[in-house]
Amino acid sequence: MLYLWVKALHIIAMVCWFAGLFYLPRLFVYHASADDAPSQERFCVMERKLYRGIMNPSMIATLIFGGWLLYLSPAWLQQGWLHAKLLLVVLLIAYHHVCGAQLKRFARGENVRGHVFYRWFNEVPVLFLLAIVILVVVKPF
Repeated sequence: MLYLWVKALHIIAMVCWFAGLFYLPRLFVYHASADDAPSQERFCVMERKLYRGIMNPSMIATLIFGGWLLYLSPAWLQQGWLHAKLLLVVLLIAYHHVCGAQLKRFARGENVRGHVFYRWFNEVPVLFLLAIVILVVVKPF
């Protein structure tokens, strides 16, 4: 029963984390298009609150509950699909931190990229989500 509770909490935290990973780059699209100071300040506040208040805690909870699941099921560490998933999670954490660095650039007024770049950047977490879910459900290797 404990395993199922930890799994549910892991999934909930992951959904919250991905919600932020989908929304923050979308805010960057709008922020890059904003040309007045009040709008830019509003986006800075929204981005900061999303990153610090939702994304960081959700990422940490996802990692804690995922680690707990590995503790409860150590045999998974012998399976190839888990190795691939963990690599993707490490890359997703890097993407998360790239988002944080970009947030800081916007806050300092140092953004040099346009909205088109952020529209493409916004698609990256979709690829991670597809790959991770397929690995966990299908377990292809």
